[in-house]
Amino acid sequence: MTVDPNAATQSFPPSGPAHRAPSPARYLVPAFVAAAVAVGLGVYGKVHDPSGTAFNLAGFSSTGAVKSWLASTAFFFALVQLVSAFMVYGKLPGPRWASALHRWSGRIAFLVAVPVAVHCLYALGYQTYSTRVMWHSALGCFFFGAFSAKMLLLRSQRLPGWLLPLVGGLVFTVLTLIWLTSALWFFRTFGVTT
Repeated sequence: MTVDPNAATQSFPPSGPAHRAPSPARYLVPAFVAAAVAVGLGVYGKVHDPSGTAFNLAGFSSTGAVKSWLASTAFFFALVQLVSAFMVYGKLPGPRWASALHRWSGRIAFLVAVPVAVHCLYALGYQTYSTRVMWHSALGCFFFGAFSAKMLLLRSQRLPGWLLPLVGGLVFTVLTLIWLTSALWFFRTFGVTT
């Protein structure tokens, strides 16, 4: 038997499809979107002429009270999302519907946070007159950028197992700091009022 030296070689067993490394765009696009959202909100808040008020709800004494209670509601649902995330990842025991609880608590937290952010941007703008307000403004812009990145990463496949919990933890931490510099400050300064 003779072997043709020009014949194509074949490895045994046949190799499967090549395993490609994830494209850098998978991580860069969410990062660029996050930066664009955060910077865009900050620029709008800085150049926009604040109106002083954007909304008020009947039954509340001030827009500060409305914002503080809505922010506290968003923070509560963010806490529910944190606990349910630990259930989903098997760090805490939980029911089978923990993933649904995680998704819906996040949706509710976001939907409740949006009117607060709209009021802050439209009525107050990006302010820097005190350290607390400067941090609150910067963190508010960063939160919506990080949240945008998290939503984009949710749709990506073959992510490292640590990435989504890291970004989710960052979003939760920033929301906590926003709540501390706004609603908690308001309740400590003006009392727990409606």
